[in-house]
Amino acid sequence: MLRGVSASSPPIDHETTPMTPIWQTEFGDGPVIACAIHDGHEVRPDVADCLRLSDAERLYEEDPHTGAWTSIAATRIVARRSRFELDLNRPREKAVYIVPADAWGLEVWNCNPSPKMVERSLQAYDGFYAHLRFLLEALVVRHGRVVVFDLHSYNHVRDGHGGATSDPEANPEINLGTGSLPRTLWTPVVERWLAEMRGYNYLGRRLDVRENVKFFGGNLPGWIHQNFPKSVCALAIEVKKFFMDEWTGELDVLQHEALHAALAVAADGVREELEKYKS
Repeated sequence: MLRGVSASSPPIDHETTPMTPIWQTEFGDGPVIACAIHDGHEVRPDVADCLRLSDAERLYEEDPHTGAWTSIAATRIVARRSRFELDLNRPREKAVYIVPADAWGLEVWNCNPSPKMVERSLQAYDGFYAHLRFLLEALVVRHGRVVVFDLHSYNHVRDGHGGATSDPEANPEINLGTGSLPRTLWTPVVERWLAEMRGYNYLGRRLDVRENVKFFGGNLPGWIHQNFPKSVCALAIEVKKFFMDEWTGELDVLQHEALHAALAVAADGVREELEKYKS
């Protein structure tokens, strides 16, 4: 079970209210981390009072059920608050959605977010990235090289419940984003992950797994590669929401668990590749 920040972490003020924490971390051994930073749905009261979007509208744009997949790594980070409170995968100046253009054209707010509300969210943003730096530095010291699995999901039915699905040619089941990655340095890791995912027997078939088709990776991998270019590889993994009803949130348990198993096999392959860097 995920717990709060490791006792050895520097002091970080997540939140002083009794709400769900903004994120939770489980710190374990091994050179891989799994993150699900859009899994959360809850928002703090001052944000809820100003939101125009319904719970269902927010859920559609969030990444429910991705947090469970983080068990593929001993060190796990799962966001427990909605991206509509704070988007940890955006640059700091865009981490709080203000205008519709920040949020796929959605009218997010009934009122203008106050400077105090925005600043409170940005303080949490700074705390998250300070915490992430601490974790990565600790793991790099211990292991030399580290891989982060940045787990997300994405919509492919944009015309309402029961609508037509998006063109599969432009919407792979699994999109690996490596846009900010120093690719040459990490090619063995990337190719091993792709090979394991493509070769996995997924309920009697092969998954459609492609690189940089729809997504290239957001701020989290970009920040990691800027700050740890030679020691940390972040793989931005976007799973099309074919494992759930993206409009109701209802989960197809069989497919969700099969995807979990595939991601676990790929993570094991990456661990083997990391060992080769030591030789």
